[in-house]
Amino acid sequence: MNKKELILDEIEQVPDPLLEEILDFIRFLKTKVIEDRMETAVASESTLKKDWLKPEEDEAWRDL
Repeated sequence: MNKKELILDEIEQVPDPLLEEILDFIRFLKTKVIEDRMETAVASESTLKKDWLKPEEDEAWRDL
């Protein structure tokens, strides 16, 4: 049984009042992943922008 199947099996056994909490937690995890990716992108941008702003970069991309 894969992890998704195991999770679904566990959810089937959870009492209804707890399902809202499980749904909230799943949504929290999805949001957290998106936020982590955005933080990485922002950190990368500040590091890479030093190279992006060089005149050589402008020259390299001029014909595209």
